[in-house]
Amino acid sequence: MPIAVTMPQMGESVVEGTVERWLVREGERVAKDQVLCEITTEKVDAEVVAPEAGVVAKLLVAQGTTVPVGTELVLLDAAASGARAAAPAPATVSAAAAVPALATAPTSAAKPAPEPTRASPLARRMAEERGLDVGAIPGSGVSGRVTKADVAAHGSAGPSAAPSPAAASPAAGTLGEFLAKLRVPTHRVTPEDKLIPFTAIRRRIAEHMVVSKVVSPHVGTVAEIDLAKLSKLRERAKKDFERAHGFGLTYLPFAVAATVRALRDFPRMNSAVVGDAIVERAGIHIGVAVETERGLLVPVVRNADRLSLVGLAEAINVLAKRARDREITADELAGGTFTLSNPGREGNLYGFAVINQPQVGILRMGEVKKRPIVVDVGGEDTIAIHPMMYMALSYDHRIIDGVTGNGFLYRVGKYLEAAEFEL
Repeated sequence: MPIAVTMPQMGESVVEGTVERWLVREGERVAKDQVLCEITTEKVDAEVVAPEAGVVAKLLVAQGTTVPVGTELVLLDAAASGARAAAPAPATVSAAAAVPALATAPTSAAKPAPEPTRASPLARRMAEERGLDVGAIPGSGVSGRVTKADVAAHGSAGPSAAPSPAAASPAAGTLGEFLAKLRVPTHRVTPEDKLIPFTAIRRRIAEHMVVSKVVSPHVGTVAEIDLAKLSKLRERAKKDFERAHGFGLTYLPFAVAATVRALRDFPRMNSAVVGDAIVERAGIHIGVAVETERGLLVPVVRNADRLSLVGLAEAINVLAKRARDREITADELAGGTFTLSNPGREGNLYGFAVINQPQVGILRMGEVKKRPIVVDVGGEDTIAIHPMMYMALSYDHRIIDGVTGNGFLYRVGKYLEAAEFEL
């Protein structure tokens, strides 16, 4: 009897996935635990493996197709496996071939019944919260898929709302309709160019960045922070810390600890917009941006306000390693209430990051550099060389005013300058 291999559940918040690439063909003999295909979701990507040895009887979902969790992806004929043999090398698909694969996939293959409207889970949730019919929203994603940006741009009026007289004009209409018809200037690809198709995760990142800029009016503010005391504390402790814990002590856990303290002082920065209300969240869960070979991921340190500095450092180290080793789970990337980004030490002075929705703020660290500054010594101004760092805050001006945003960033800086941390 054929064995059906289904789209796996990868976290409570994940309800669908995309078959990014098939690694086997119909009729191919496969071994137990051999990778059949690569899948990707709103949060993470993963591999689907054969539960038993057998022969690939039928590929049920075309490459590039998004289907709900539990959908049958492939049928394996275990009875036809016979003697266990070494599996042939998986069939690979070149990056350039990945683009036409969606259009050339055979239409005769049996597929699960399609949903009435293709939409991402977050788009569906956002539409429900706003009382919108997701089926009435024009989709700008792949194959007309409704994205969060489409829902955000569609407005808050329900589908039964009567159109205004201006809506009949060709120049009027909702922002969503305008975006759906928008023609963006593009480059004409030449044979000499290198074409690199978007991966599913890159598409998700692109959608997330666009929706954030559409939804939140971003405001930025910068603080210059004197790390003289913190630098001395770190220098004194870093050798013993590395011997005790097996990894280096960076400035990042100090920045997270200072951010957590400031979020306690300014709870509005730890909030979200839900409909026409502000929700100040009870838990403080800090997302820490991590660059991986697949793109930027943001693992979340849960209940960061309950952890010591050492606990924060250990949690950040574990999550960053899991993200880079492709072991991170969808649940470990969900539920953040505020995000901290640390681009590294390669020459950036400061920069403004895009808010990670549905959060209302993101803090970006700059490079730590020694610079001459004026300091007070015994009531006299003098020039000293101190390690300095710029931190840049992007905040959502719908609910965060300048007084709150600037006050929060100032408080983060003062906590870092005071360097009152226990190691």
